[in-house]
Amino acid sequence: MSPGAPARRTRTSAGLLPIHDGPDGLLVFIAHLGGPLWARKDARAWSIVKGEFDPAVESPAAAAAREWVEETGTPVPDGEWIDLGTVRQSGGKTVQGYAVPAPLDLALVTSSPVTMEWPPRSGRSLTFPEIDRAQWCDLATARVRLIAAQVAFLDRLPAR
Repeated sequence: MSPGAPARRTRTSAGLLPIHDGPDGLLVFIAHLGGPLWARKDARAWSIVKGEFDPAVESPAAAAAREWVEETGTPVPDGEWIDLGTVRQSGGKTVQGYAVPAPLDLALVTSSPVTMEWPPRSGRSLTFPEIDRAQWCDLATARVRLIAAQVAFLDRLPAR
């Protein structure tokens, strides 16, 4: 950065990764990113349910809980949270993750809307859900679907 240039704000997010340890192994609940950019993609198009926050104003855990409710329309799953640490995504965003045990009947009810110009430079705005679907999947499937940096969260899950 050159002298006198404004400091670049580090984007910080926090989110939840519900887990369920059943007879067929560990499952995780992940969300498919909404909108036209992700519509036809599966690999690397899924994420933990997360959102941005200002660390000077809100704790990562409070942000993760708030984002869960906003993004899924459901209460935060009961259970003891497991700190999964942070990852840095390719765009530079830092994400704090937490795992939480959850029942298999967990489901996406509704997601907060996002408005963006689509197609790019068209002058037309499109509103769509931030998350268009969410589901339980095994760890092998999640490794292919999750945004690359977030795969580290799976590696940090406690052993069965």
